[in-house]
Amino acid sequence: MISASESQPAGSGIDLVKQVEEIFSPTGLLSRAKNFEYRPQQQQMAVAVARALQAREHLVVEAGTGVGKSLAYLIPAILFATANSKKAVVSTHTINLQEQLIEKDLPMLEKILPVKFHFAMLKGRGNYLCTRRLHKAMQQTDGLFTSPEAQELRRIYEWSKKTSDGSLSDFDIEPDAKVWSHVCSERGICSPRICGYASEFGKENGICFFQRARNRILSADVLVLNHTLFFTLLGGLDDEMEGGILFKNDFVIFDEAHTMENVASRHIGLSVSSGQVRYALNRLWNPRTEKGLLATLRQGKAVQLVADILSESDKFFENVEAACEEIQKSAGKNKFGGGENSSAQRREWKELRIRRAELVKDNVTLPIQRLREAVSELIKLSEDKDIGQELIECNRRLGELKVEVAEFLSQQAEDHVYWVERAGKAQRSLALNAAPIDVADYLRRRLFEGDTSVVMTSATLATNTKSQAGLNYFSKRVGCESATMLQVGTPFDYEQQMKLFAVKKMPDPREAGYADALIHWIEHFVKLTHGKAFVLFTNFKLMQEIGRQMQAFFDQLGIECFVQGTGTPRSTMLERFKADVDSVLFGTDSFWQGVDVPGEALSNVIITRLPFAVPDHPLIEARIEAIEARGGNSFGEFSLPEAILKFRQGVGRLIRTKTDTGIIVVLDNRILTKQYGQSFLDALPKCPVEIV
Repeated sequence: MISASESQPAGSGIDLVKQVEEIFSPTGLLSRAKNFEYRPQQQQMAVAVARALQAREHLVVEAGTGVGKSLAYLIPAILFATANSKKAVVSTHTINLQEQLIEKDLPMLEKILPVKFHFAMLKGRGNYLCTRRLHKAMQQTDGLFTSPEAQELRRIYEWSKKTSDGSLSDFDIEPDAKVWSHVCSERGICSPRICGYASEFGKENGICFFQRARNRILSADVLVLNHTLFFTLLGGLDDEMEGGILFKNDFVIFDEAHTMENVASRHIGLSVSSGQVRYALNRLWNPRTEKGLLATLRQGKAVQLVADILSESDKFFENVEAACEEIQKSAGKNKFGGGENSSAQRREWKELRIRRAELVKDNVTLPIQRLREAVSELIKLSEDKDIGQELIECNRRLGELKVEVAEFLSQQAEDHVYWVERAGKAQRSLALNAAPIDVADYLRRRLFEGDTSVVMTSATLATNTKSQAGLNYFSKRVGCESATMLQVGTPFDYEQQMKLFAVKKMPDPREAGYADALIHWIEHFVKLTHGKAFVLFTNFKLMQEIGRQMQAFFDQLGIECFVQGTGTPRSTMLERFKADVDSVLFGTDSFWQGVDVPGEALSNVIITRLPFAVPDHPLIEARIEAIEARGGNSFGEFSLPEAILKFRQGVGRLIRTKTDTGIIVVLDNRILTKQYGQSFLDALPKCPVEIV
């Protein structure tokens, strides 16, 4: 790492706050760029980030679209990291933002900032090829792979001679997942000692791709990764890191921080699926192909143990599914007054909450333990160090799965919710899940009680844009009540750029004429802008039905209407919508946020219903129950603020640049007739409102 004294005259003696304020001023360093535009909101945010870093404090900052958030945190982060030999860890939710930082913003700052710095993208180690494992797999092809898999291995080997970074993103066509799992970097099997610069393999064959990436990561001043990997790594650390969070001497910036809580809760708990168990066992021995690590060792006893557990595991997950069907059936009887549910109805559940311990008999953890003991014996007897390492890793993974199955069945963790999830094309893959109902305690302990800064930013964090107290809901949910709160606003002139229409004449969705009224008003406002609209729904079936009924209208108008879930991938649909300026897009959940359509192509956002979440996911249901159990008001404390944030996300699709103009249409009269409706209006920037 280049020290600050080598690259800037005054080193860390420079007052960071003054330096940052100057860089973002109308005549500062950034003003030399061709497309620079002085934005007081950007300068205010950058100065707040600098202050927080200098004081080792936490900061929550909401900065609207157009502020230029990424530069407002990157510049103070880079200056602070290089002057103090620290590492800036920047976590984002979307790949788009990651790519923007790595391919555009950081290379630009490398050219203009008065300090030298290094940056790198942090990916999970399973993304990288371990050349030593590839070397070994090539030697053991007959025992490990079928002939089509052997051909795939050969393709990976040829690619390894040409690839620059050795990661999955460098493939034109990604390799078969099973074959890749035998050659990618894995904890315990791929380490500096075995694959690094000083290793025998490294000296003779060159070091493996992950170890090269690891060196870049360790020497980088700025690391960019996604929230999923961040919380996976955080959960994998046994103890809190001294002087940092993921690395010694680091500090963390979360962009797109509005997704922090949901991503954290998915990666802090446990999840064990039927596929994971089968995969871990097949790595040792696959009875169908008669391939696996044990085939290379010709070990009959262990092979039989694997075959037995595969059979027991299938029975275990079949029993879990049968128990879930019984729970669902009895819930249906209670709800609808008896009667057998049809097979189609029974298959409808995707996530089912489990409220009792010992859902089914545990017939897998003891056989797994016996297999682990047999594998331990093989490790002691193994003359091949590499095979021994592979077996150790298999045993470690089997141990994890055994513990997770036992923990799910015992339900001993306090304040956790347990559920079974069904997924896959035929809904045949089952996963056992558990997660803390409230992640704030965990995040408070792991992120906010250390002596390093955490900065959180997004365009949508506040439930009220008229008061700094609007950030209290977010800070409480993620456990950062001690943070400084800041809303810097937006450089856009919403009073000139946006108008909101609220339709008072809409019937209740339970009334017979609701669908007809919905179609009438969508037609009315689509005609007003001649297309160029997003129509956002909260109900997938209703969206599809309205889409079918309105097809003739769009044909008559000569406008293309894209409906989510009709076979076209989401990204393709979005690109077509952008290219066809007058087109209309019907979307649900994923189109409410993270979609950027600047310009005329999106001039109208129609919100069909205020986005209150249906408590159909066990985690949401458990959060609501926990609030009610302590005498709280779950609507005011959870359902309403969550709906307001999602509403703001939907509205935020419209104005993306200073020249964008358009309308927001709300086809839900609760925004006018219910007391809480004003809370939705208070959450929006000031703009003209017309009631129709």
